[in-house]
Amino acid sequence: MKPSTLFRIVRMLLHVFKGMAICATMFPFLGEAQRNGHIRRWSRKLLQICKVTVELAPGSAPALAHAMVVANHVSWLDIFVVHSLYPSHFVAKAEIRSWPLAGWLAEKAGTVFIARGNRRDLRHIFKGLVTSLENGERVAFFPEGTTAAQGSLLPFHANLFEAAIDAKAPVQPFALSYQAPGGGPHPSVDFIGDTSFAQSIMWILNGPPVKAQLAILPPLATAGAHRRELAETTHQAIAAALGVTVVGV
Repeated sequence: MKPSTLFRIVRMLLHVFKGMAICATMFPFLGEAQRNGHIRRWSRKLLQICKVTVELAPGSAPALAHAMVVANHVSWLDIFVVHSLYPSHFVAKAEIRSWPLAGWLAEKAGTVFIARGNRRDLRHIFKGLVTSLENGERVAFFPEGTTAAQGSLLPFHANLFEAAIDAKAPVQPFALSYQAPGGGPHPSVDFIGDTSFAQSIMWILNGPPVKAQLAILPPLATAGAHRRELAETTHQAIAAALGVTVVGV
């Protein structure tokens, strides 16, 4: 292991412990805006340690404060890239909760975890999403349900789009990509197959710097929409923004 990588691992662990201390001691007493400020700053520092810089894609639309954000899913970095600019209440797969330290932090930052195939869990989370949206909050989820290799986009599950329709909140697509210093998809970022969380961290820390680009697309109205049509329109918008191959459609 390179000395620089070991140094970054130590910095990351210290940063994670700092975040856990803030969540445990301060978050119960802070309002939404103050918590979001901590989440934004903490996420930016984490990305800096991981040699990840974040930029908005040229021509991005303004991000709405009250919307359901829908994004493609490439890596565990995705949540922190979005948080570094626009802290959101995320819905994520239950496996993330088991990640060492990071899973606990994600939960304290407002992430809601959903188990695949658990209809009761889905109904409970659906009601919570509607309430959050009706309260004027920004919620976000990855409708692919899992990560996909860069250069591809999996079909979108439509169920949670219903929450935006019921809450009369717009859907705003976000398109995420990760570029290497010389251009093109970054070779260390894909988090697919049997790759473990620890392996992914090591690949990123040992690899070249990463440029994360976030394209914010125009919001989609949900009045009178059907969830499947809304999911398909969002899918097409993100695929076009990324210029990727659509898988399984």
